[in-house]
Amino acid sequence: MFKHSPLAAALLAASLAFPMATPALANADLDALRAELREMKQSYEARLAEMEARLKAAELQTVRTERPAPAGSDRLGQVSSGTAFNPQISVILDGVYYGDNQSGAGPEKYEHIDGINHGHDHEGHGHGELERGFNLRATEIAFSASVDPYFDANLMMTVDSGGGVELEEAYFDTRSLPAGLKIRGGKFLSGIGYLNDQHPHTWDFVDQNLAYRTLLGEHGIMDTGLQFTWRPRTGSVYTLLGAELLQGNEQVFGTAGEEVPTDRADGSLVVTGNGDLAGEKAGPRLFTAFAKLAPDLGDDHAMQFGLWGARATQHQEVHDESDPDAPQTCAAGGECVHALQGKSWLWGADWVYKYDAPGAYGQGDLKLSAEYIRERKNLTLAFHEDPAEALGQARKFTQDGFYLAGLYGFAPNWQVGVRYDVTGLTNKLDGPAGRIWDKNDSDRWTLSLTHHFSEFSRLRLQASTADLWEDSLNGVKNRVNQVFLQYQHSLGAHGAHKF
Repeated sequence: MFKHSPLAAALLAASLAFPMATPALANADLDALRAELREMKQSYEARLAEMEARLKAAELQTVRTERPAPAGSDRLGQVSSGTAFNPQISVILDGVYYGDNQSGAGPEKYEHIDGINHGHDHEGHGHGELERGFNLRATEIAFSASVDPYFDANLMMTVDSGGGVELEEAYFDTRSLPAGLKIRGGKFLSGIGYLNDQHPHTWDFVDQNLAYRTLLGEHGIMDTGLQFTWRPRTGSVYTLLGAELLQGNEQVFGTAGEEVPTDRADGSLVVTGNGDLAGEKAGPRLFTAFAKLAPDLGDDHAMQFGLWGARATQHQEVHDESDPDAPQTCAAGGECVHALQGKSWLWGADWVYKYDAPGAYGQGDLKLSAEYIRERKNLTLAFHEDPAEALGQARKFTQDGFYLAGLYGFAPNWQVGVRYDVTGLTNKLDGPAGRIWDKNDSDRWTLSLTHHFSEFSRLRLQASTADLWEDSLNGVKNRVNQVFLQYQHSLGAHGAHKF
């Protein structure tokens, strides 16, 4: 509060000097003048105090608005008090011009990278479906708001270029639990890893890295359930511990969804199989745990380490390797429909470093990141279309992958990025009699150039070259070169991005 105003001080000085300038004035007149000046001073300061009190009250009512989150933070920016119960609405436009050396078949070849999850679809849409020429990828529409003093709510949906609408996330977060605890419930991206809970508009590159798309799916693990996080007080080291109970609907961890048929008719031959998959267990069937640590490195540097694991108590998958043009191959000992069930688990580690340079508009900024993921599936043969096959055979699938990425702001608003990603360094299947197959890896180099017009608008040119190990090539890698020209625009209020 202002204790003395310049005007009041000037008036007071004039009142003190006045008797010396005019000694002939009567004492009564002097007292009256001094009283009037004191009244003016008190009224002036009272008005200042009132204005200052109103300002402080307004500041106390204002909820913290959007601003960069601290290292390791996963809290979205929030709306001001004037709109606290009205949702923030944002729309993300994402367009890509695409070309490759495979006559447009590049994206399809990525879908057939051979490994322990090849040929299995993941629940939800893919952000990477492209054709040569112009593409409008999934448009993201997000709503977020404070429900009341106890909960926040968030909703994210996508609209594809054909007008199809899909719900990606819809969840609540608690606001007022003690001791750094928070609960999230609904459908959401899992908190494991560094990239898993990031939407495509926050990616540093146009497409997803190979380790994620082969082991976790194009969008990562997204499921329905509960998430519990705890931020203990650990001094200068930011610590976040979390656990999730998820339904287990993801195909990478999930169930077959329907019974495997025990017979198949092609009009001339009926092949009767043996066995069947177990019924779907009640959820939750997928459990995760993760930890993130971020030491305090000062104002200009930030670093975060992460470690996580995930376990599925019921995993089922169906392999249909039959030839529709030669339906008798199964009876002749060839490939045909079979199903496996059991348990599976993944674990991973991630690391991120950021340097905030003093240059304007990101000049000199540096970001380095890396993740490693390893998956193991312990399954048994539960169904086979060929009755001669013995059920209960153990099958152990193992595969891993990682990526390394770096971004550098070489000029104001300009950023160059490089990424190396690989999947299948370990890519094997073991059976009762030993190794069934041991396949090669797929790797890729990517270079990107991005111009940020503002926080809400960017243009990115990206080129990549990959050697993909495809099932159809019988052990020969296929070179796929791709080029992308991407634009992204963010409309409306949007929460702060994560570290």
